[in-house]
Amino acid sequence: MVVSIKKITSEQSWPIRHKVMYPNMQIEHIMLPKDELAEHFGLFENGELLSVVSLFIAGDSAQFRKLATVEEKQRQGHGSALLLHIIEYFIRLNVSRLWCNARKNKLEFYKKVGFIETEVLFSKDGFDFVIMEKELKRD
Repeated sequence: MVVSIKKITSEQSWPIRHKVMYPNMQIEHIMLPKDELAEHFGLFENGELLSVVSLFIAGDSAQFRKLATVEEKQRQGHGSALLLHIIEYFIRLNVSRLWCNARKNKLEFYKKVGFIETEVLFSKDGFDFVIMEKELKRD
């Protein structure tokens, strides 16, 4: 099995975002404002795109959005590998804070790699979210 992580286009991320996150909504629902300005990464296994994430940088803070892994490959470490990759990527860019809007049912996934819950909670599209963050430091 050959696993690689590389930059992709926003358009490449859309089918996985749609199928995993909001399959009952129109695909336009998963297209983000300023998607074309973000950086997008994908995890490939034997050439097949399995996980995607989109990165938005603002100064020394960055948000990642729409982290998704195809359902049949979830809980096999693909999403974690992609998340660890972008953490290292942001450390190299001297980003000091990384954050996301995490679905409440996925909090443990983010806690495993050092993200901390904030007190900011909200609901959108039938899901409850918590903003989670991680301070990034160079070793």
